Amino acid sequence: MKYKQINNNSINQIMLIIIIVLILILVFSNLSYYLPGFLGAITLYILFRKSYFHLTDVRGWKKSLTSIFFIVLSIVFIVLPLWALIDYLIAQLNSFLGNRDEIIEKFNMLKEYMADKPLLRDIDMSDAALLAFLQNLTRYVPSILNSVAEVAVNIIVTLFVLYFMQVHAKKMEVTIYRAIPFSRMSKQEIWDKVNMMVRSNALGIPILGFFQGVVAMIGYWIFGVESYILLGLLTGIASIIPILGTMTIYVPICLISFATGSLGNAIGLTLYCFFLVGGIDNILRFTILKTIGNVPPMITVFGVLLGLNLFGMLGLIFGPLILSSIGVLVKVYSNEYGKGIVRDYRRSRIPKQNDSPPINTDEK
Repeated sequence: MKYKQINNNSINQIMLIIIIVLILILVFSNLSYYLPGFLGAITLYILFRKSYFHLTDVRGWKKSLTSIFFIVLSIVFIVLPLWALIDYLIAQLNSFLGNRDEIIEKFNMLKEYMADKPLLRDIDMSDAALLAFLQNLTRYVPSILNSVAEVAVNIIVTLFVLYFMQVHAKKMEVTIYRAIPFSRMSKQEIWDKVNMMVRSNALGIPILGFFQGVVAMIGYWIFGVESYILLGLLTGIASIIPILGTMTIYVPICLISFATGSLGNAIGLTLYCFFLVGGIDNILRFTILKTIGNVPPMITVFGVLLGLNLFGMLGLIFGPLILSSIGVLVKVYSNEYGKGIVRDYRRSRIPKQNDSPPINTDEK
């Protein structure tokens, strides 16, 4: 009986892949502290890529100076505003949580209001529940303060990595393009999906949060809600929460308005929040956000849940990307190894020789 021997070339190829995977696991497991910085650099690179190549290739700008220009833009329009927002929120939240007497007073009014209301009376509104909630919040605020050093380090890593990614952009892209073992069409589909997901989430989530926060802030001010600036900011930030979103902020505010304020203001605030604050989400998704990238809601919701557990805040961008990559890889598999209809589809989509590649493959 003859046994067919495995080709040595296949064995060497498998061993090389295993070694590469093990080295990648070793590197990422020991550099996980800096992972948000690398992900941030990738995000900024994709956002600035088209403008960077336009300035360097068309305008003739020097690569290093162009990269420094985009780093300065990132600091001025991204890093500093976020830093100021976090600093303001931490100070306001510390002040708000420090006034426990006022919180307990409003809580008691809310508890009395909910005591005889259907559905609402089943919610646990005991003093123990309130104290547990406040303790969780007061424990969370110091954790934000303790992570300031980590955020600062990863911001430096982001800008450092971004500089070298941009200066050596074409060489890097050529290396990645040649390393992907798929056809030209599959590479194009992978690039299109990555580009679309990063742009849609990196631009779409802040746009959505900003407009919902501003609209909510105006409503809180009109209907006499105290600390309307702080609550408006929290409403905008809450827009990233899957499924519930801004309701986690404005529903308790509306209930407190019913319990402590005038009935007219409470009804007006409730209608305002449900129709305007909640409705702006749908308006933006069908207008501005659809032009950036039409991401399915299910991908966004479960991708955010996945990403927050894996990468923290940057998981808002890369969580949906990871989830959507499943569909992309299935499509790539069909393109590369499918038969019948898929093969005919591939033939109809074969790029011509003069088609431009998904990334620049010519080094100037």
